[in-house]
Amino acid sequence: MASFKTVMKSGHPPTLFAAFLYFDFCFAIWVLNGAMGPFITETYKLTPAQTGFMISLPILAGAIMRFPLGVLAQYIGRKNAALTEMGVIVLAMAYGFFFVSSYNDVLAMGVLLGIAGASFGVALSLGSGWFPPEHKGLAMGIAGAGNSGTVLAVLFAPPLAQMYGWQAVYGFAGVVMLVPIAVMIALAKEPPDCHGQSFKDHISCLFTKDGWAFSLIYIITFGGFIGLSNFLPTFFYEQFSVTKVEAGRLTMLAALMGSGIRIVGGYFADKLGGVAVLSVVLLAAVAAFLALTVNPSLAATTILFMFCFAALGAGNGALFQLVPLRWPNNTAVAGSMIGEIGALGGAILPNVMGLSKQYTGHFATGFVIYAAFAALVLGCLALWQRNWVGSWVGPRGKALTAASTEQNGKLQTATA
Repeated sequence: MASFKTVMKSGHPPTLFAAFLYFDFCFAIWVLNGAMGPFITETYKLTPAQTGFMISLPILAGAIMRFPLGVLAQYIGRKNAALTEMGVIVLAMAYGFFFVSSYNDVLAMGVLLGIAGASFGVALSLGSGWFPPEHKGLAMGIAGAGNSGTVLAVLFAPPLAQMYGWQAVYGFAGVVMLVPIAVMIALAKEPPDCHGQSFKDHISCLFTKDGWAFSLIYIITFGGFIGLSNFLPTFFYEQFSVTKVEAGRLTMLAALMGSGIRIVGGYFADKLGGVAVLSVVLLAAVAAFLALTVNPSLAATTILFMFCFAALGAGNGALFQLVPLRWPNNTAVAGSMIGEIGALGGAILPNVMGLSKQYTGHFATGFVIYAAFAALVLGCLALWQRNWVGSWVGPRGKALTAASTEQNGKLQTATA
C-alpha cells in the first residue's frame, strides 16, 4: 500500500481517475453489440457468419479510428480530444435509439460504436502523462483497466435488453455517457509531457520495426481480449444453451478477471520487466487456447476463459509499460497505432470463430489458430528483446536510469 501511495504522489491521481472512467465507459459502449449479440441474432435470424461479422464491425471501426484520434490529441490536447470524442458518442447513441430497425442499421451502428473504441491511446497517455517513467506501467495499467467496461456491458445490457428491448440500451448508454464527460471537465488536467514535434515526428513510430513488433504482440493480448469479450455471449449461448442473460454473466466473470489483472500486469512489469511478464503470459495464453479445444464442461470452460483473460489482461498491462519507454515524447500516437493494429486482431477473431462454427460445426479451429499465432509471436519476442535490452530498455524490460531514458528520446525517430 505504501508503494501504491508513493506512485500516486508522483503524479496526478484525479487525471488518472478521469482517464480510467473515460476509457471504462467508452469501452462499455464499444462492445454493446457483442453484449447484445444473442438478442440481435434472434431478432434478424442471423447465420453464425453474419453474427461474427456484426460483432467484429465495431472492433474494426474502432481500430481504424484510434490512430487519427491519437494524432489529433497531439495537436488539441488529450483532454480536449477525449471530450470531443465523448460528445460525438452521445450523438451516435441517439441514432441507435431512434433509427436502428434492420440488420443493415445494426451494421451502421457498429461503425458508430467504433468511435468509442478509438479512446484507447488517448486515455492511457492522458492518465500516465503525469507520472515518471518508473511508474508509468502501473499508471497505464490503472487507466487501461477501463477495459472493465466490458463487464458493465455484459452485466447490464442483456437485462436491460430483455426488459426494454435491445434498441433502448443505446439510449441508456447515451445518457450514462454524460457521467465521464462531467468528471473529465471537473478533474482532468492536460499532462506536461507534451513536446513540440512535427507531424513526421508524430508518425515516426509507423516506420520502426519495434512499432510493428509491439502491434503483433498486442494482436494476441488485446485482440484476444476484445475479440473474445464480444464473442463470448454468443459462444456461451450457442455452445451450452444458457439464457441470454446467463451468457452475459458468464462473460462478465472472464472479462472482470482480465480487466483487474491488467493493473497487476503493469505493476509487475515495472518491478520485473515488461519483456519477462509478456513471455510468461503469452505462454499461458497458448496453453489456455489449446485447452479450450477439447470441449470442456460449462464450469471448466468458464474457469479456462477466466485464466485466459487473466493472461491476456496482464499482457496488455505489460506491453504498455514498454510503450512510453520506447516512445516517451509521443506515447499517445504510438499507443494509438499499436492499439489500432491490436484491435484489428480482435476484429478477426469473431469472424474466425463464426466461420469455424458454420463450416466445421464447432469452435475449436478458431482456438487452434489463435494458439498457433500466439506461439509464433512468443518465439519472435525472444528474438526481438535481444535488440531492445540495453538500447532503450533495461534487463527483462525494466526502465533504464533517468539519464538513459533522456537519451531514449533520440531513438523514437530512428528506424530499427
